[in-house]
Formats: sequence, structure tokens, C-alpha cells
Amino acid sequence: MTELKPVVALTLGDAAGIGAELIARLLAEPGVGEQARIVLVADEWQWQQGQQLAGTDHQLPVVARVEEVHDHPGPVLLKVDTLAPAQARYAEVSGACGASTLEILRLCLDAAQAGEVDAICFAPLNKHAMKLGGLQHEDELHFFAEYLGVEGYFCEFNTLGHLWTSRISSHVPLKDAAQYVTKERIVAASKLIHEALLLAGFESPRVAVAAFNPHAGEGGTCGREEIDVIAPAVAQCQAEGYPVSGPYPADTLFIRARDGDFDAVVTMYHDQGQIAIKLLGFSQGVTVQGGLPIPITTPAHGTAFDIAGQGKARVGPTRNAFDIACRMGLARRRRTLAATG
Repeated sequence: MTELKPVVALTLGDAAGIGAELIARLLAEPGVGEQARIVLVADEWQWQQGQQLAGTDHQLPVVARVEEVHDHPGPVLLKVDTLAPAQARYAEVSGACGASTLEILRLCLDAAQAGEVDAICFAPLNKHAMKLGGLQHEDELHFFAEYLGVEGYFCEFNTLGHLWTSRISSHVPLKDAAQYVTKERIVAASKLIHEALLLAGFESPRVAVAAFNPHAGEGGTCGREEIDVIAPAVAQCQAEGYPVSGPYPADTLFIRARDGDFDAVVTMYHDQGQIAIKLLGFSQGVTVQGGLPIPITTPAHGTAFDIAGQGKARVGPTRNAFDIACRMGLARRRRTLAATG
């Protein structure tokens, strides 16, 4: 029997950054080709430029359609023509680079909706460039959600592999964060990350919910969100059978999570979780686009303009992002096959 593998689409991210170099290094990593059927969607000149920086020479078969990946034993290249070399300069924000990024992502999303791709792993992109190139959304997650027709709750997950976080508000001013602390959003974020952990291979995920106020509100003397909103949300999750607990003071919660008490933390605002995760393992972090019908992952760092074009990019977070995409993509494919008989 042929081994079941997910189909994973890779992209090079923003052409002015380190993405092409990262993907070239990724495909040189031991075992990568055995984890999935890989289709690289890229402008050929950008791919070759990345290989030169990485010192690799991957001779990928060129295909005209995504489904042709099944005709080859290893990774394939789906060539596109979205950007001319003269339109991209290392470390420079460019609307042309942003438009190229969007076009390639749309192609991958279309393939996913058609059932041709099980997961997407994209190299770092640049939000400023994408907005110059036509992005009308606040970030790529909102773009993905609208493009895929998502109507339910969605949010970014950040992970170091053993520890994941979700959040009930993201790219909003801190002064507005309190308005997002609602029972409905906390319940949704808790259930969503529990489901994602199951897809990622956790057998019995343990989810902790962070407090919003200092010292978890100190019994209501330093804010009542914990009493009026967060604790009732946790109780609802527990009543529905989800392994969720809290609220816990945020200044000590991540110490417990680091030491293995929890697999995931639901945070109340962007930096509450991001600072902790990046201190625990900045060089290994991955972002997962949560709440979408297809797994989409990326390294948690940016385009690294300070080292773009210098051959210094480290592949660790990209390998981690690819590994998660493979695990979640395989779980998704198995569920699809089980549902269709």
C-alpha cells in the first residue's frame, strides 16, 4: 500500500527578504522530502537566487498543475510569472513584491479549496509590501479567512512545538483590548486551540486561560474581568468536556507552561503571549493561522531585511513550520478520507 502523505504547498514569501534562501535550505534538510508531497509555487528566477544564497542545487521537476505532484517521487516546482528581477531589491519594501506574494497565496488557496493541497507553509512575507500591493485587510490571517469564506472565530496561534498560544485579540491598540474580553471569544479561542492541538498530534491537550488583570484581578479589587467574564468562560468549556482551566495570573502562567503543566495558553491580547513565547524560544517559533479550513503555517519571524541577500538565514523556524504543516495536513487528509469513505 502506498504511504499516505499530505500535499504541502510551499511559497518563498517576500522576494526582498530571506524566504527563498530559507526554502532552499529547508529542502536540503534530511527527511523533508519523505514527510510530504511538496509543490513549490514560485517565480523560477527567485528560486534560483535563493539556491545560490543557500549553496544548494535542487533540480526540481517543473509541473504545469498542482495535481502533477503525484507523478513525481520528490518535490516539484510549479512555475509562475508574478515578478521581474528588476522589481525586487533585497531589504526594500515594494508594492510589486507584495502583489507577487498575494498572487501566489491566492493560487495556493485555490488549490486548497479544490482539494489539491492539504496544507500551506509560506516563507516570511511583508505586510507593508502586501498593502502597497493591494491587500485590503489588516493582516494575512484576515485575508485568508475572507478568501476561504470563514464565518466563525479565527485567530493566530504561536507555538514552540511543545507550547502553543491563542489569543482573543490581536493587532488592536492596547487601549481597546478590554472590549475583546468576552465570554464568547474566550470559549471560541479555547475550543479552537484544543482542536488545533489534536490535529498537530497532541493526544490529550491541556489548555490554560490567562487572566487579563494583574494578579488575576486580586478578587475583584484590581478589575472584575476574571470574575465576570473569564471564569464563566472556563466553566462553560469544562461543562462541554474541554480540558480548560484558569484564569491564571499571566506573570507566572508561562513558567508553569514552560515546565510542562499545560500544552497551550489562551491569552487576552497580543503581547501577553508574544513576549513570553519569544523569550522562551525566539529562534524556533512558528505561527499557525487558526480557525481556517486548511492548515497554514509560517515561521514566526519576519523577512529579516537586515540579513537579506547575505546567505545568513537560519532554517530552524521554517523547518518547524513545515513539520507542523505536514502533521496537520496529514490529519486533515485522514479526516477527509474517513468522511468520504
